[in-house]
Amino acid sequence: MDWNAGAGREIAVIVPCLNEAAAIGQVVRDFKAALPGATVYVYDNMSTDDTMAVARAAGAVVRQVGHRGKGNVVRRMFADIDADIYIMVDGDATYDAGAAPAMVRRLIDDNLDMVVGTRVDDDPEAYRKGHRFGNWLLTTLVTRLFGRTFTDMLTGYRVFSRRFVKAFPSLSGGFEIETEITVHTLELRLATAEMPTRYSARPVGSQSKLSTYRDGFRILKLILRLLMLEKPLALFGGFAAFFALLAVAFFVPVLVDYLSTGLVPRFPTLIVSVGVMLLSVLSLMTGIIQDNVTRGRQELKRLFYLAAGERADERTARLITDRPRLTRAG
Repeated sequence: MDWNAGAGREIAVIVPCLNEAAAIGQVVRDFKAALPGATVYVYDNMSTDDTMAVARAAGAVVRQVGHRGKGNVVRRMFADIDADIYIMVDGDATYDAGAAPAMVRRLIDDNLDMVVGTRVDDDPEAYRKGHRFGNWLLTTLVTRLFGRTFTDMLTGYRVFSRRFVKAFPSLSGGFEIETEITVHTLELRLATAEMPTRYSARPVGSQSKLSTYRDGFRILKLILRLLMLEKPLALFGGFAAFFALLAVAFFVPVLVDYLSTGLVPRFPTLIVSVGVMLLSVLSLMTGIIQDNVTRGRQELKRLFYLAAGERADERTARLITDRPRLTRAG
């Protein structure tokens, strides 16, 4: 085990959880043992069991988030916690804390923004078939829409740089947060890597909060929304092509009749054809305008990303140091 991983850097292990009293103590103890210098933060999402008490007894810094949903908890953690390296992991004791030092070392050595812990399981109880199929389906869809992605897009085990965390504009409320993180990474073409990690079954008494169909549908809606926001020209260009083909299909019989008789007996069909072609033009123009807006937003996100690496205490020290110089300049 690499006990010196992240030496000289402040590491925060951030754990979003809900009703994980049966597992959270083990999670906190395992990560404190794997990374003795790290601070473990447990953000409880209004649990009705003893999650907070168990986490606090195990040595974690415990806080509570009132808005239900994993995305809301992650957004609060990213805003509150100031560190150099962030390790996000679920509180269900299914992920291998022993892999954390190697993931941190990979992040540092390769100067990455995110290292993803891909799940490798040898227990059929660890990864339900419905969840496995849904993960494959959604990962494949994101790959087709946004380009190269990860083999395990929905894993809850990730290591982030400070720059990534402080520049990530999280909007998701629930389990679709992992999808939003993935698309944000692809959009800005950030440096990332994957590392296989052991994935185990939940401890006795711990139950999954993920609904295969409900949360899968929410993730699918997010993917479609992100497609409209991040790839508008492709989306509206597809609509434009569809409407153009439909308009041509309506127009061809009208043209054949006109060439044969010199008359236009299907005048309503001609009107429909022109209307549909106008929809095609409007769709294309919408895509072009939205694409320019998207490019401007991406440039702003890139600038925020570049500016997000400096710690708050470093900014304060720099401002104090520069104040006499600025005073003299004034």
